[in-house]
Amino acid sequence: MRVSDRLTVWCRRIAVMTRKELLQLFRDIPLMAFLIYSFTLSVYVTGNGIQTQLKNAGLLVSDADRSVSSRELISRFHSPYFRFDGELAHPNEGFVRLDRGGSMMVLDIPTRFHEALVSGESTAVQLLVDTTNSPQGLSAAGYAARIVGQFSQELIMTRNGQTGSSSTTVPMILSDHRVWFNQDQNETWFESISHLLRMITIFAVLLPAAALVREKERGTVEQLLVSPLTPAQIMLPKVVAMTLVILGATAVALFGVMLPVFGVPIRGSVSLLFLLTALFIVATAGIGVFASTVTKNQAQVGMMTLLVVAPMLLLSGIFTPLETMPAWVRYLMALSPLRYFIEIATGILLKGIGLEMLWSQALSMLALGVSLFGFGMWRFRRQFR
Repeated sequence: MRVSDRLTVWCRRIAVMTRKELLQLFRDIPLMAFLIYSFTLSVYVTGNGIQTQLKNAGLLVSDADRSVSSRELISRFHSPYFRFDGELAHPNEGFVRLDRGGSMMVLDIPTRFHEALVSGESTAVQLLVDTTNSPQGLSAAGYAARIVGQFSQELIMTRNGQTGSSSTTVPMILSDHRVWFNQDQNETWFESISHLLRMITIFAVLLPAAALVREKERGTVEQLLVSPLTPAQIMLPKVVAMTLVILGATAVALFGVMLPVFGVPIRGSVSLLFLLTALFIVATAGIGVFASTVTKNQAQVGMMTLLVVAPMLLLSGIFTPLETMPAWVRYLMALSPLRYFIEIATGILLKGIGLEMLWSQALSMLALGVSLFGFGMWRFRRQFR
């Protein structure tokens, strides 16, 4: 048989087996329902529901001075960052309210606050912050420090007979911030993109592993092995079929939820995004193929997926920047395809950069994909010897 004929037969077998895998997946109603939910309603709920920025932090006030200056300072703690929860009858009541979790902060203004400011004496206010939720608590403390600092600076300028128009004559250092790529600091963009990457990672491991284990459960894998199909022709269609399904689900999430509902921008090339997404799915599918070789049913596949995917999601940079992690974690995560895919997806969607700046991440992901997929295929062949 000529080489061209062999190639035609090989491609035809791959196409037929891919169609078979797609039909089997579409008939798995629970898995399809989970897939549809994860790329539609779950993306919407995550983008709308998760908020990490400071918003409506409950503020209690113990104002022992009740002066013009104390009221001016209190008025600066306003929405949307703070929520005024009332004044305290007794300072010790603040500890009780913080313990109950009804409010996050207690602002304690001492007596003679206004008098000290007028006479030029130094004075201080006390801020008690509940940092049970440490990111929110630290943000609240930081906002409060800026408010008090601005209040103090304006008092000094007024005492020196200077107004806002003459403030340029006072030597001072100004921090001039420029926000790039997400000028409005829209948290929904980040949360929806992060959730999409999490879902792609989970299903890139879960679907190929479930497809291979399904053959074990039904006893059809031995029939496939005694057929004219090679192990590569058995395994490759499963990966191709699941890659097509995940790419379709990604398109639904991107163009059906994130773009029209949240206004997530697509500043780069859509074709490049889907091409590199396919590369990431194939690279991660090698982990799923390996998981299928050490499990016997789909329940075990789910547990194995959780065991493998959870560290990838937690340590690859979606939740916490890699720069804040220990050095050994950063070195270990160099073996995670998700680490590079995060930079690729955010770079294309939010920054609009192309392959000329993402080639190193794409090359690293390709190298990991070849290694993981090759190892998975070796394990798949070895288990039937």
